[in-house]
Amino acid sequence: MGTACDNASTYHPRRRVQPVIAAVAAMLAFAGCDAQAQTKPEEPVKLQIIGGLAGVTQYTKIEQPFWQSEISALSKGRISATIRPLDAGGLRNQEMLQLMRLGVVSFGTALLSAVAGDEPELSAVDLPVLNPDVATLRRTVDAFRAHLRNVLRERYDIELLGVYAYPAQVMFCAKPFTGLGDLTGRKVRTSSVAQSELMTAMGAVPVILPFAEIVAALRGGVADCAITGTLSGYEIGLPRVAVSVHAFALSWGVSIFGANATAWNALPADVRDTIKMGVGRLEDRIWSQTEADTRKGLACNAGSEPCSGKPERPMTVVPTSPADETRRRLLAEVVLPRWFERCGQDCVSAWNTYLKPLHAIEPKTP
Repeated sequence: MGTACDNASTYHPRRRVQPVIAAVAAMLAFAGCDAQAQTKPEEPVKLQIIGGLAGVTQYTKIEQPFWQSEISALSKGRISATIRPLDAGGLRNQEMLQLMRLGVVSFGTALLSAVAGDEPELSAVDLPVLNPDVATLRRTVDAFRAHLRNVLRERYDIELLGVYAYPAQVMFCAKPFTGLGDLTGRKVRTSSVAQSELMTAMGAVPVILPFAEIVAALRGGVADCAITGTLSGYEIGLPRVAVSVHAFALSWGVSIFGANATAWNALPADVRDTIKMGVGRLEDRIWSQTEADTRKGLACNAGSEPCSGKPERPMTVVPTSPADETRRRLLAEVVLPRWFERCGQDCVSAWNTYLKPLHAIEPKTP
């Protein structure tokens, strides 16, 4: 496998980076080559981590403490780390795979919904309405993980270390609504092309916006509704601008945590083993928290459970109705066919090989 310095000048047709960013990234990658020399055995290791989204439970209560203190204890002081969130410091979520490939980011997190425009195959595990609950999502990730690891290695020179998930992504609306069939004409904040396609099929008008802009968008009328996590929506203050939240899980906000291959291979084997073990534990904690936070988020938004900063205006939780349980039809008729159109034969093969045996859904063809 080539070095990050080699890869800085390697062209791949599916790796689309803005020219200016590519030039800056390549310059930084070349400048950092000496810094990625092999770490000597027993030498202290300092890591710089790009974690998940700022201000939500996964980052503040799990990721940040792990990297700031727990990794040091786990390694008996051998490893120390600093961490900053994905949505701080001017980094564009959409470019994280490229920045990691070039070695500008050595250890980082990439939201699959954000990078799917560059690599739509990576969104397979979190296609809209594919996973109605955490248990199904975990089975989906387990079935696809080996292929996900190979895609990241072969196309981006990234070593996959962990797969994380945020609480269920659900629909919040500034005005009352009765279910997914009641979205016609509404402007809905989405975070991925696949979500946008689903909303279009349901008569809504998709508006792709960053997580940090959701509250302002609903307050200013840029969006009428927003798809985001049950608890993260509460934590950023959606009860102040929305009146209803739907209980139906549209998606989950899956992300990958990985390392630039050159930076990873430069670490001593015992350090790599410690990081793998620690991130494995971190992943388990995040998944457990995801399941708990999905339930808690709905309760917090409804004002039915004690939560920090109880909402001034408890929201109405719209229950899932029989009309909403059309997810298999939506997958077969909308989500999968349009995903195949964007991604091509790679996604058809990936679905048939890894996920069709699990979900038993046959997409309709024209």
